[in-house]
Amino acid sequence: MKKSYVGKKVIVRTNRAGVFFGTLVENDQTSATLSDVRKLWYWDGACAVEELAENGVENPENCKFTVIIPEMQINEWIQIIPCSTKSAKTIEGVKIWKKG
Repeated sequence: MKKSYVGKKVIVRTNRAGVFFGTLVENDQTSATLSDVRKLWYWDGACAVEELAENGVENPENCKFTVIIPEMQINEWIQIIPCSTKSAKTIEGVKIWKKG
């Protein structure tokens, strides 16, 4: 049974661009559109994206998550994983990582 995650907070792992967090707007077999998107460049307190989606991060002060982009299309996704409420809350609580 195919399940839709549209409207839910998700983590998307891509083929070459990295890992992203946001709300799934739409997706097909090759691309996904997210709103309120952050790139999850480095995280501390989860061993893999699956654990990150389920439990969030344990050490938010050590994480490197980018600024929030209003909308983004992501090509060549490999995984779309729905986030638990706990996970979304911890990811959204991580301070923005930026230059300077």
